[in-house]
Amino acid sequence: QVRLAESGGGSVQAGGSLRLSCAASRATYRMAWFRQAPGKGREGVADIYGGNDVPRYADSVKGRFTISRNSARKDLYLQMNSLKPEDTAMYYCAATNMGPRDHSISEVDFNYWGQGTQVTVSS
Repeated sequence: QVRLAESGGGSVQAGGSLRLSCAASRATYRMAWFRQAPGKGREGVADIYGGNDVPRYADSVKGRFTISRNSARKDLYLQMNSLKPEDTAMYYCAATNMGPRDHSISEVDFNYWGQGTQVTVSS
């Protein structure tokens, strides 16, 4: 029912910036960015929810990444600054109409997913 399409991935040098976008077919209450690096599990990077668009971040990206969405709550963004090689991963957009259960950004909370966009950071 909700289709998500990511864009903006690519290759960048360490210290550079990249801006990811996610276009949703309809508005949802909560959206998030996840990432999965080779040999690692899927990690919740950041989420945003509610009418006030409250943002939350994983410790690994806090101070470097900024999550936001437009007033229609359909377009999601992730501004990625000061990129590091360890940020290299497939990045996924996710959405749900349910609020957070706790303080975590857990993949099991989300029922709508995009196909992902690759981010590669070289040193």
